[in-house]
Amino acid sequence: MIIALVIIGFIFLIGIFFYNSLIGKKNQVTNAFSAIDVMLKKRFDLIPNLVEVVKQYTTYEQGTLTKIVELRSKAGSPNISNAEKADLDAQLSSSVKGLMVNVENYPDLKANTNFINLQTTWTESEEQIAAAKRTYNASVTDYNNSIMMFPGSLFAGMLNFQPIAVLETAAEERKNISAKELFNN
Repeated sequence: MIIALVIIGFIFLIGIFFYNSLIGKKNQVTNAFSAIDVMLKKRFDLIPNLVEVVKQYTTYEQGTLTKIVELRSKAGSPNISNAEKADLDAQLSSSVKGLMVNVENYPDLKANTNFINLQTTWTESEEQIAAAKRTYNASVTDYNNSIMMFPGSLFAGMLNFQPIAVLETAAEERKNISAKELFNN
């Protein structure tokens, strides 16, 4: 009887250990996405200034500017999921990259100090977001390993822990940059 109680107590302690470990790893994933969210907000807040500076110099990029403003507005919606934020971020990044390429046609804009500062800040934000995404994916991988590998998989299954998807690079961003296409515009 005592041996059975010791075994049950031992299993119970191991269960508590794995439960706490899984909760800690899940919280790390949430924290890592929060870092991405903060950086996305910073970049979304940069967009109105970027659009205003570009508007002053261009008359032909109105469609692109309108699309960028619409995407920013959607990103600011309060009830948007993390997956939708990531999707809007990918669309927004693509649109802004297209705009930056088109800026080559406006020498006065390229030389404008405000635009150069905004472009530098945008680039820094891109790098920070990329680093935050790497941290998030590392946290997700650690969490997923914990719930998929034995013996954690036993407890994760009983406690209904589910795998989380890592952030993936959009297909457009996977393409190699073609210098020939950039200079033929």
